[in-house]
Amino acid sequence: MSQKYQQLVEYLKSLEVDVQKFYEKGQAAAGTRLRKGLSELKRMAQEIRNEVQEIKAQRKNQKSSSGEN
Repeated sequence: MSQKYQQLVEYLKSLEVDVQKFYEKGQAAAGTRLRKGLSELKRMAQEIRNEVQEIKAQRKNQKSSSGEN
């Protein structure tokens, strides 16, 4: 599995504390941290999406060039 994906999962798990503090205890500061964390999570997910797209394109190109021989 991709190292970036593992990092994303670990990062998501690290947000759990602030999720609990915000939703269960009503701490506004935890909500701010959570929003910041979710923005970072979105950035990390976008990196993975871009990587997946690049790999798909490379594989498609490899199939095209190997089929021409």
